[in-house]
This record gives sequence, structure tokens and C-alpha cells, in this order.
Amino acid sequence: MDIFSIFSAFGLSASAGLNAYIPLLVVSLLAKYTNLITLKAPWNAMESWWFIGVLIGLCTIEIVADKVPAVNHVNDVVQSLIRPTAGAIVFAASASNLTDVNPVLALIAGLFIAGGVHAVKALAVRPAVTAVTGSLGNVPMSIAEDATSTVVSILAVALPIIAACLMVIIITILISRLLFGKSEEEPAKR
Repeated sequence: MDIFSIFSAFGLSASAGLNAYIPLLVVSLLAKYTNLITLKAPWNAMESWWFIGVLIGLCTIEIVADKVPAVNHVNDVVQSLIRPTAGAIVFAASASNLTDVNPVLALIAGLFIAGGVHAVKALAVRPAVTAVTGSLGNVPMSIAEDATSTVVSILAVALPIIAACLMVIIITILISRLLFGKSEEEPAKR
């Protein structure tokens, strides 16, 4: 059904906003080894061993770089171009099964979705975590982002409606934390 492909595309591109290479790797591996996703040309190139090998290397570099103090900030700057691009690619690749979706529109949608998630993460969430924890919370936050990206990527292909609901919940929590802070958790000062 076409609606599932759209949910899948949105979930995968949102996931790319957290980690560029995890959703690309998940799509590549699932397309190669399962029937959960079928990639049409030119996106079926993602199933090749060289592409998967490059993704494994890039994913490893990003995961490690994001755990090193100071390097993680440089990584976020570099990833400001890469994550939206990865979101565009993964959206277009997963939406290619829909005949009614213009490929340019799919690329633009993925670009904006991944770019939006990355912007909230890099411009609001990470600086807040750094300020509140004195940088001690950056590694646990990075681990949580990688885990979320992995789970949402897998769910986006296997159970796309659940992935879409999960992303709405996560984004709602992040936005509410940013807008309203921790007012309920902190006792009133007298």
C-alpha cells in the first residue's frame, strides 16, 4: 500500500537527521537481505557491497567522532550538509516505489525533514545538554541519538506507522522540553 511507503520515507529521513549513515545502512542491508524494501533503479545501487562497505566505514567514523569532546561539535558542523543530503537520498529511495511521487519532490521533502531534525538537534538540543551538564551529557545523548536513529530506521521499514508515531512523540517531547524546560522537575525556590 502506498501510504506505508510514505510513512517509511518520512521515518527514514527524520532518522537521517540524527545520524546520516544509519538509515542508509539499514535500507541497504534490508533491501539486500530481505523483502521488506525493494529499491528501484538508480537506488538499487545501495545494495552493492562497495556501497554497504563505505556506509559501514562512514557510520563507524560518525559514531566515534560524535563521542569525542570538541570533535563532536566539529562533526555536527560537517554533518550539517551531510545529514540533510542523506535524508533526501533515503526519502527518495524509499518513496521510489510510489509512482505518483515526483523524484525531485521526494528529494526536497527528505532534505527538509532531515535538515529540520538536524537543526533542532545541533542548534537547540545539543547546546542545551552541553550547557546544563558541562559537556558530560554529550556522550549519553549521542548514544541515545544513535539508538533512536537505528530503532526508527528499522521500524520505518518494518512497521512504518509505528515509526511515524514514535517520531511524532520524540519530536513533541524535544520541542516541549525546549519551550517549557524542566518546570515540573525543579522544586520552586523560596
